[in-house]
This record gives sequence, C-alpha cells and structure tokens, in this order.
Amino acid sequence: MRALFALAVQSAWNRRFVLLLVALSIALATFLLLAIERIRHDVRENFAQSVSGTDLIVGARTGTVQLLLYSVFRIGNATHNIRWSSALAIGRHRAVAWMLPISLGDSHRGFAVVGTTPEYFEHFHYGERQPLRLAQGRAFHGVFDAVLGAEVARRLGYKLDDRIVLSHGDGALAANEHADKPFTVVGLLQRTGTPVDHSVHVSLQGIEALHLDWIAGAPLPGLAVPADQVSRHDLTPKTVTAVLLGLKNRAAVFSVQRTIAEFEAEPLLAILPGVALDELWDVVGAGERALLLMSVLVALVSLAGLVAVILAGLNERRRELAILRAVGAGPRHIVLLLAAEGGLVTAIGVALGALVCVLLVAALGGWTQSHLGVALRLQAPTATEWLVVGAVLACGWLASLVPGYRAYRLSLADGLSPRV
Repeated sequence: MRALFALAVQSAWNRRFVLLLVALSIALATFLLLAIERIRHDVRENFAQSVSGTDLIVGARTGTVQLLLYSVFRIGNATHNIRWSSALAIGRHRAVAWMLPISLGDSHRGFAVVGTTPEYFEHFHYGERQPLRLAQGRAFHGVFDAVLGAEVARRLGYKLDDRIVLSHGDGALAANEHADKPFTVVGLLQRTGTPVDHSVHVSLQGIEALHLDWIAGAPLPGLAVPADQVSRHDLTPKTVTAVLLGLKNRAAVFSVQRTIAEFEAEPLLAILPGVALDELWDVVGAGERALLLMSVLVALVSLAGLVAVILAGLNERRRELAILRAVGAGPRHIVLLLAAEGGLVTAIGVALGALVCVLLVAALGGWTQSHLGVALRLQAPTATEWLVVGAVLACGWLASLVPGYRAYRLSLADGLSPRV
C-alpha cells in the first residue's frame, strides 16, 4: 500500500500543473464552506451575547422581533412608547430586582442616542455576564453629560471634554439639530463588540431637556429654552421606549411576563431576550442557507472538475496502466491508484482552504469587529467545521472512484498494445 501511495504521488507530480488548478478550486470551495460556517457561528454568538443577564424586555405591544431590534440592536423605531408611570409600576413589582428604562429616537452623526439612568452601567451586561467598563472618564451625572461607545469615539475621534450636538430623529436635516443644548463627553466605554459600541449614552433628564421647546418632532416657534435654564423645568420623563428587567428569581419570569401582558394601564409586551434572539436568527436564516447552498454548489463543481481532469487523462495513461498490469498490478491496485491520486489532490485542496480560512480569520478578526460589529474568533474547530472537512474529503475520494472504475475497465480490455 505504501508503494502504491508513492506511485500515486509521483503520478500526480508528473501532472502537477493541471492537478494544482483542481486543488485550488477545491481549496476555494473548502474556504467558502468553512468561512461561512465560522461567520455563521460567530455572528450567532455575537447576537446571543448582545445582552446578558436581562430577564425581560418590556415595550409597547408590537412584534417580538421588532421590540428586540430597536431595544437592543437600535434598528428601526418603536410604534409607541411606554408611559413613565407604567415603567415605575413595573419596576415596583415584588419579583423585579432592577429596572433600566431606555429612551430612543435621537441620534448623533448616524449613531443612536440612548437615554437611560446611571444604573445602566451597573446592571447592563453582555457576553458571559460581562459588565460595561469605562476606558476613560466616568458615568454621566449632569443633565448634559454623555458617555460614548468605543466605536463612536473611534470613528469620530472624540475624547473627554469634547462637546457634541445631538439631532432629533436620524439627523438627516440640519434643522433637526439640538445645537442650543450641546453635551459634554465625560466617559468612553471599553469595546464590547455589541450595539453598545455604536451608541451615545445620556441621561433621561438630558433627553427631556432637549425637547422642552419641541412638540411633535418640531421646534416650537418663538419658544427657546436655553441650556442654562433647563433646571427650572421638570425633567421627569413622560415616556420611555423600552424597559429592561432583572428578576430576583428567574423562576418567576413567566409569571412577571403574564402580569405585564395583562397590565391594565396600557397594552404592553414582555419578551425573553433568548427566545426573541432565536426568532431573529430564524428570520435571517434564509440568507445563511442561501450562502451555504452556493458554497456546496462550488464544492460540487470543484469535485466534478477533479473527476473530469482524471477522466480526460486516462486515454493518455492507458499504456501506463497496461504496463502496471503487466508487472503484476491487479485491477484492484489500478482502482486504488486512481482513488489515492484523487484523494491526495482533495486533501491538499482541503488543507489549503482551511489554512487560508484560519489566516484570514486571524488577520481580519479585529477589523470585522471594529467596522462590522462582528468579532471573528480564532478558536478550535467546531463539530460542524470538522463535519465540513470530513464531507469534502469523503466526497473527493468517492468522486475519484469514478475514474478509478473507468481505469479498471480499460486495464481489463487493454493489453500491452492498447487501442489508440
């Protein structure tokens, strides 16, 4: 068997240029399959780790995925807000340990503004219950203090004590800027790899102060409240967008969820973040399956190319095969020779594709986290990745049996003088 493998290596080396092209196509297919699986795995982990330790997310009655998108991922807008009195009532429930209100709707140069309370930096967790940490500065205390996510500070070049102007809505119009009430950067958060990195955090009182002289999304004509006079007004929030809840005992989660669903003051919805994340993943799963299907098709084309190249070279090798028969090689040896040759080319392609995938993940992991918010991690292969590698190797070996069987038939029909 060792001699047969050595012969297969030498035979492949003699046709190295053509077989190298086939190996490269198999490497491309392997790379696509492994890269898609790695991206799928890490994106799902990033989704699941965007919020941790929060037992329920409460918002106005809407779709489960929609509530998750705007409250956690800052995507889309709420159809309705929650009255502040309702949020306080929910926070006073005997099973609730802490309550974090969130007010959304404003922005700063494309980044979402999150109005909340100082307890946000204590109770909001991500990943494996990792707390938010400040890289510089402190949490906000004053009405016009702001704490920036890592990506906001990096992209816009902000540092402590810089002044920033928030905008109403998405900030598409210059007229929507709250230029008369600038905020001061008092803290910069460490990178988390979650939507927190892309957020500007201010107090609920700051959100109220911005809109003292606004109504229905537009400034009131002839009425302007200067920044130094906002303290004369009541800055208690009237509404918030959503509420994050932590419970004293997770066993009470369904009881609290039912209580919120039956809340009499206004229609509310409470969702479990983990369940909602699974639903969200099901929504985006169609794109994932489409990419996977494309990679499988590329792999099949590459393996078909392997079969075609070996079959095309059989006519040129008929005398070689006949000589091998003459020196004592049986039909089984001919089949194994071609199968070993095809398996060798497949193994080289798979190894090359896996190596390229590892190198790109190592090189681009930081870039994808900073620019796309997806942290690609270099870690031990998952069971699915091992399955992908094994499947490509097995399919390559099985595909090489086709020219092996053809060579077996030719070697039986030919003598030392094969037909030309």
